[in-house]
Amino acid sequence: MNGGLLVAGTTSDAGKSVVTAGICRWLVRQGVKVAPFKAQNMSLNSFVTREGAEIGRAQAMQAQACRIEPTALMNPVLLKPGGEQSSQVVLLGKPVGEMSARGYHGGRQQRLLGTVLDCLAELRGRYDAVICEGAGSPAEINLRRTDIVNMGIARGARLPVLVVGDIDRGGVFASFFGTLALLSPADQELVAGFLVNKFRGDVSLLEPGLDMLKGLTGRPSYGVLPFRHGLGIDEEDGLRVSLRGAVRESAVAPPLGADVLRVAVCAIPLMSNFTDVDALAAEPGVVVRFVDRPEELADADLVVVPGTRGTVRALRWLRERGLADALARRAAEHRPVLGVCGGFQILGEHIEDDVESRAGAVPGLGLLPVRVRFAREKTLTRPTGRALGEPVEGYEIHHGVAEVTGGEAFLDGCRVGQTWGTHWHGSLESDGFRRAFLREVAAAAGRRFVPAPDTSFAALREEQLDRLGDLIEQHADTDALWRLIESGAPQGLPFIPPGAPA
Repeated sequence: MNGGLLVAGTTSDAGKSVVTAGICRWLVRQGVKVAPFKAQNMSLNSFVTREGAEIGRAQAMQAQACRIEPTALMNPVLLKPGGEQSSQVVLLGKPVGEMSARGYHGGRQQRLLGTVLDCLAELRGRYDAVICEGAGSPAEINLRRTDIVNMGIARGARLPVLVVGDIDRGGVFASFFGTLALLSPADQELVAGFLVNKFRGDVSLLEPGLDMLKGLTGRPSYGVLPFRHGLGIDEEDGLRVSLRGAVRESAVAPPLGADVLRVAVCAIPLMSNFTDVDALAAEPGVVVRFVDRPEELADADLVVVPGTRGTVRALRWLRERGLADALARRAAEHRPVLGVCGGFQILGEHIEDDVESRAGAVPGLGLLPVRVRFAREKTLTRPTGRALGEPVEGYEIHHGVAEVTGGEAFLDGCRVGQTWGTHWHGSLESDGFRRAFLREVAAAAGRRFVPAPDTSFAALREEQLDRLGDLIEQHADTDALWRLIESGAPQGLPFIPPGAPA
């Protein structure tokens, strides 16, 4: 078998990432050697591979679904937004510069098509099947000329395309038909059919519409996936999707102790790797919510200042909203605060930034004895160590170099009283360390909270991935899906006018 498939979507957030992961897990359970691929990803949630390459967290999660190590080949182009108009371009795991959207789509993107096709070809040479994820919608006709992630990669590698639609948003039939009808004849030849995602209710009520859609387009539905809570793991886009006011979901048991532990995460601008707090939300009795007002910190037992692609911008935002003063009061009262990566830098005394914001010298919040200087080279590592008497591992993604001048050592950072700071992402996924940290937080907060002794974040993640595989196995036409991956799009699919404009 040397198969492949592109999972496209009618919109952003239609469910492409989780469907791709689900197909990967279903295939690996059938004994297929499979890998994920996304030619170009725009995300502030990223991960560091063992070879020190930065890729999107969604592709790292999909690699885990495949039970393989993630590599830069799986996400050759990563765009990390620095605002509405520009992004850092990460090529084959290493940053190569900042670029405006106009500059990127004006020519640079198209010149990368050869690179991404080479990466895909290398993966296809190593694996039985490669399941590719598109971005946004393939019917973005203003961007089709330079597209390298949707129909551009499908055409270049002759991949069949499955279009996913989120029926929970409404208008899924119009979205399916309109997506197809805005593609050129050559692109339409590769679109094999549709997959309905997030359906609630009786599927028999949907079937007449699916039959009519097949009659109109000549293309079948490959399944109807039911709505399931708690499957939105490792989201991609930290710029467009606001988490303010959101509660991080986790299907967990009741708390072991008498009290719950409340965690407030400051929803700072350009928030990155907010998935760090998922390990906290996985603990029975821990409630995690994202906040943007100082009064929302008052009843929190722990406040987290997460990573950000704009440290100076986030620092200014915290001051403007009164959150900086609220954090200073917490620190003075010895109430727990944790800063991670950009959040750690914000808690320091001084920031010298001629790289990210080019703001020069900026005073930090002064809650930790740390001075930060931004370097042009990005730190991309997978450190391991011990903290609070427990083994811990994580990953680092940052331009800021921290000089720690005091306090008590904590991972690569420090702590002063109940204010903690580190550049390490993912450290809370180390179960023993997470439990030890939460015991300290509970004691400082005066809460009768007891961490569960048997919570395994890795096991919970595996359960989530198996649930995605179950969705595909139980609710998709797996025989038809197998034929599609193995043999490509059927011949003679009809053209649906008007097609893409010239």
